[in-house]
Amino acid sequence: MAMAEGFLEYARKTNGDVPPEKRIKNFEEFHTYLNNEERKCQAARCMNCGVPMCQSAIRLKGMVTGCPLHNYIPEWNDALYKGQFDMAAWRLLKTSSFPEFTGRVCPALCEKACNCGNGGDIQEAVTIHDNELYIIEKAFESGYMKPQIPEVRSGKKVAVIGSGPSGLAVADLLNRRGHSVTVYERSDRIGGLLMYGIPNMKLNKKIVERRVNLMKAEGVEFVVNADIGRNVKAEKILEEYDAVALCCGAKKARPLAAKGSDAEGVMFAVDWLSSVTKSLLDSELKDKKFVDVKGKDVVILGGGDTGNDCTGTAIRLGCKSVTQLEMMACPPEKRSPDNPWPEWPKILKVDYGAEESIEVFKKDPRVYKTTIKEVHVKDGHVAGLTTVQVEFVNVDGKRVLKEIEGSEKEIPCDIVLIAAGFLGAEEYTAKAFSVELGQRGTVATGSAESYATNVDKVFTAGDMHRGQSLVVWAIAEGRACAAEIDRYLMGYSNL
Repeated sequence: MAMAEGFLEYARKTNGDVPPEKRIKNFEEFHTYLNNEERKCQAARCMNCGVPMCQSAIRLKGMVTGCPLHNYIPEWNDALYKGQFDMAAWRLLKTSSFPEFTGRVCPALCEKACNCGNGGDIQEAVTIHDNELYIIEKAFESGYMKPQIPEVRSGKKVAVIGSGPSGLAVADLLNRRGHSVTVYERSDRIGGLLMYGIPNMKLNKKIVERRVNLMKAEGVEFVVNADIGRNVKAEKILEEYDAVALCCGAKKARPLAAKGSDAEGVMFAVDWLSSVTKSLLDSELKDKKFVDVKGKDVVILGGGDTGNDCTGTAIRLGCKSVTQLEMMACPPEKRSPDNPWPEWPKILKVDYGAEESIEVFKKDPRVYKTTIKEVHVKDGHVAGLTTVQVEFVNVDGKRVLKEIEGSEKEIPCDIVLIAAGFLGAEEYTAKAFSVELGQRGTVATGSAESYATNVDKVFTAGDMHRGQSLVVWAIAEGRACAAEIDRYLMGYSNL
């Protein structure tokens, strides 16, 4: 283990942040990092538990806790503490395809299941998330991360449709196995959700491009502006390749059902975030090919990560005000008795967007137990909202959303961003390959642990398979899907 009494000797210390008043002036990543010695002290806090819940990914009450990649967390913490940086990277990369992504955007399921926090206080957990990011960035900095080109090719060709985290994970493993992999992306840049769905201040796109360039050097081919089922025929893909992996995400957004929701100024959050990021990358926002919210009242429907990203982006663009409406009740500040360790803690967190709103507008942007009842329209454009408070009640054994009578409220609004979740995959690519969709709107497979569709040699992974989820789950799915494709192609797999 790292240090027998490290968790007693050293207090938890996370990476820092640039103050909100400074970071909102640009779209750059805003975290600050510990030095080598401070990071070693944080690694020393890992106890190398007899049962490391952090890497277990066990299922409790229908939810999974711990790392779905089953990362060898105690092992690389030990190596990090001893200054064995190459060893730490080697162990980390055994199970994790892209630690530079998860080290930035993952909510750290591992930390929530860490034994150091088993008293219920997650602030005592080992800084696994920050340690992971330190290890991989050290590996890139030192030159450890070199192209790993397969010595032997299998002669098998695989097409991966979609270049998000699951698609990249499929491509990475199958290429390392020796198969010839081509990734098709409908957008103009590789990365999918990583490139356009996550704002630049959360994941700098140079980090995505760095990994893509490494994969290119290892032999993976990438084709952009290739929208399979529209400008590229699925039949052509099926003819040319020995296997196909559908990794197109779950981008069918949940619409707003309120009156007036078809007004100009009502848009899906991910589409808006994507347009802002594309404009930022293309022209540093000078081309104005996005809906600018400068000087406008912005209302975001949804209090999750996407809603938070919209808040941070709107503030950077100079909005007049920003409000996030959340139908759920405000969570408690500490774990409730029915939410014990190592379950995911259902507690209140103040993410970067909320912090920035508190700094700029002197208030938390989140309004709980509230939704939009009506969009007011003037000359075809949003001109305000009627909101209403809601609560969930049980009716005939079913959980139903109910409006609270007399709770309507008028609020100013120029732009509505819908961040209320997704209803599954966009159907057209699935239909092009004749694969079946399940009840949740995702591509159907024999079981949750299987990635083969009803069509021979066609597989699926990521959000397109499991529904809207985390980047770390998409990577885990991609790796598992790659192993199943490998077995299909070769009769066995060592992945």
